[in-house]
Amino acid sequence: MWGNLSKYSPLFLLLALSGLILLLRNIQTLEKFNCQTVSALHQLQSRLDSAFRSVGPLLVDRNQTYCGLLGPDLTADEAAEERHLLESIAWPEPRLYAAPLHQSSDPSRSFFVILSSGGEWRVGGQLEALVHMHDFHGRPKRHGGDFLLARLWSPELRAGVAGRVVDHQNGFYSVLFWLPWAGPAQVDVTMVHSSEAVQVLRRLREERPDRVYFKSLFRSGYFSETTVCNLCLPGSHPLCNYTDRHTGEPWFCYKPKLLECDTRINHAKGGYLKNLLTSQEELLFQSDINIKVPIQVSGSDRVIVLPERREKVYLEKTVNADAAMFRPSGFYYQDAWHALGGLSVQQFNETSAITECLQGKVVHMYGDSTARQWFEYLNAFVPDLKEFNLGSPKNVGPYLSVDSEHNILLKYRCHGPPIRFSTVAASELRYVANELAGLPGGPDTVILVTVWSHFSTFPVEVYIRRLRNIRRAILQLLDRAPKTLVFIRTANLQALDPEVSLFNSDWFSLQLDTVLRAMFKGLPVVLVDAWEMTLAHSLPHELHPQPIIVKNMLNVFLSHICPDRKKH
Repeated sequence: MWGNLSKYSPLFLLLALSGLILLLRNIQTLEKFNCQTVSALHQLQSRLDSAFRSVGPLLVDRNQTYCGLLGPDLTADEAAEERHLLESIAWPEPRLYAAPLHQSSDPSRSFFVILSSGGEWRVGGQLEALVHMHDFHGRPKRHGGDFLLARLWSPELRAGVAGRVVDHQNGFYSVLFWLPWAGPAQVDVTMVHSSEAVQVLRRLREERPDRVYFKSLFRSGYFSETTVCNLCLPGSHPLCNYTDRHTGEPWFCYKPKLLECDTRINHAKGGYLKNLLTSQEELLFQSDINIKVPIQVSGSDRVIVLPERREKVYLEKTVNADAAMFRPSGFYYQDAWHALGGLSVQQFNETSAITECLQGKVVHMYGDSTARQWFEYLNAFVPDLKEFNLGSPKNVGPYLSVDSEHNILLKYRCHGPPIRFSTVAASELRYVANELAGLPGGPDTVILVTVWSHFSTFPVEVYIRRLRNIRRAILQLLDRAPKTLVFIRTANLQALDPEVSLFNSDWFSLQLDTVLRAMFKGLPVVLVDAWEMTLAHSLPHELHPQPIIVKNMLNVFLSHICPDRKKH
């Protein structure tokens, strides 16, 4: 037997030598990896350990399921402010959750009527309409909570102004309009969502903040893994904690099985969860039936507004006690926005006028794609602005444009997570508050902040925390450089269908917009009212408003930077 084995000795020796050579080549390859690369052999050996240990970012074993509770503890003042803000956006609820469709509000069976005002309406006065909601059986509704929008407009004059809706919580709603122009005017009232649908949206916001999910790619050498990320990650799987150490803004990813937390290279939108509603709830979200459907008028929806009286007449209060106090932020006339409150909005129709206004300025734009839209508009409209190729992904940024002759610098950067962009390098994930903290500011510095759309799927506390950090950074910047000009762009209306409603409904946006206005009220910042500017215009609602609306927003922006000196 030993003799037979001896015949195969050369073969065994050859196999052993081949294995040794292969091992030495692998070791040589591993030694060529840079110091940040973990070898495959070490990863396999440490697989069990790595499931419970993190290198670099903090590691937590469990995450709370309620996003609003994440982040640093609140001070007494912060907690009181948060309670007040949440109370200010409290929404009336029907007695029955997710009532059957036939018991929910039906815009086609509801109606509004323009209330008489002594037979005439005059510029500077007020028009009031009364809405009465009915269900799909034609029965009057006995409670409030429907989400309605209203505008007064004139196609002949290309004019429009937003209305205010007052819920009397008994099925009746008052709609109030300030009358800014003389001539024809037409009332439009739209039901965005029924009160029953709003209940479902509120449940989703509180119970399913994970309905938009995110992902990150982790890579080390030849190895890569992708895991799910979010503010709220259910279960007890180990997490990578990317909470920002300066602002306390939380962010988590499920820890990769083989790689460490510090090997994350990017962030991206993962997708949208499906099957979020019951079959009964789905009936509350139907295009052309109960999502953004016009409410019909009983009688005429048109009036003729007369010029303002020369002599002042005492205006009696109507049904609504707040009627005499309502004033919009502005209105359109001949497709041009006219702001109320003292600002003379100039028309920057020529590129030379924009260049002259921005000469010597550094403009920082931070936020979501609606802020990026401003950058793109200016970059396309002003030929002297030359975009510098930073190699940034399309529609993501950061972006930079320069006009060296006129010393203009225009910059855009997206806000930190949550951000639903395609792919953002991990190194480019910056929180607005941290970016503001690094700016010297001054009379030649202009800042735009737009943060709203990507927070619609989370509890409102998450948005309050983000705005609180941004507000603190703005106030610190203005303290060290008081002449810095800061703009806040509000939320705007957008097109809705059954799917978009569950993630980006105008109701979510309205709630966030109300919070934003309250948190920055009375501060030395300029609010650009994108909400009213999209509501008042006759164009369809879009997440990214059409160019004429963006142009008017930028006219407001530029008029504050370069006020009309003829008025002074």
